Amino acid sequence: MANPSSTESLESLRGRALVELRSASAEELDAWRSKYLGRRGAVTQLLRGIAEMPVEERRRFGAAANLLREEMEVALANRQAPVAGRARIDVSLPGRRPQTGRLHPTTWTIRDITAAFGAMGFQVVEGPEVEYDHYNFTALNIPQDHPARDMWDTLWIDRIDADGKRRVLLRTHTSPMQARVMETSRPPVRVVVPGRCYRYEATDATHEWHFHQVEGLAVAEGITFADLKGTLYEFARRIFGSDRKVRFRCDYFPFVEPGVDMAIDWKGQWLEIMGAGMVHPRVLAGVGYDPEKYTGFAFGIGVERVAILRHGIDDIRQFAANDLRFLSQF
Repeated sequence: MANPSSTESLESLRGRALVELRSASAEELDAWRSKYLGRRGAVTQLLRGIAEMPVEERRRFGAAANLLREEMEVALANRQAPVAGRARIDVSLPGRRPQTGRLHPTTWTIRDITAAFGAMGFQVVEGPEVEYDHYNFTALNIPQDHPARDMWDTLWIDRIDADGKRRVLLRTHTSPMQARVMETSRPPVRVVVPGRCYRYEATDATHEWHFHQVEGLAVAEGITFADLKGTLYEFARRIFGSDRKVRFRCDYFPFVEPGVDMAIDWKGQWLEIMGAGMVHPRVLAGVGYDPEKYTGFAFGIGVERVAILRHGIDDIRQFAANDLRFLSQF
């Protein structure tokens, strides 16, 4: 049978230690550990004294002392968590403002562009990014094997029809929505179409294989080239400032005639921001519009190009890099 004095010393030690632990602060916990569980602590000293006990008592006392050590270590761990947590909180400090998300600069630019045209009566519509060859090319006066198709470095979907042709692709521009909108609408038509486009080309600071455009289309009776110029000039003033100057030069796009590129004056030089023109009569006829009765204009704006000018961005690849250092600037 165990020596009553030995058992009593363990119980007395246990009661005293646990009472001190319950009232110990965060700064006092290390001292408590050293006092009871350290190399010279009370429990350690009891275990070292086992050798002086009678042989028949050593096993019982050693087991009881080890159980007490384990109990005290568990009690210390349970006490450290809440006490340490309270010690790290200083309620007198101002609260930390949580980091909030924000819109991508491309999204902001698209919203600004569509808002500018919305104020001029244009509606916003969207279309598919995976498109048919018919809408991306044929309906836009670019038939099969036409050399103008080389202007768009097309990413074709790996699906071959029964006649051996690939008919599905990642759209190379937002212009397919011209035909889609006119097929399901009667004039007057006035829409802008924001969306992502894809082209198989090398990337560098000014070129990206995927980018955003905003397509515009207006069709009605009596629309002239003057309407196109006036609309785009008003857009430039709304986006780049009321003192902005614009320049139109002849350009070629198969689905407009005549075609132009529009540039704005920017830091002493002319910078092209979009292509435009009067809707080609063949495009109108292809969707069932009478080209003798209706005329229209169309344009396509590079969204990232606008954002680069407005915010002084020097590399178009940053828009898709997901770098928070870049995105947090907006």
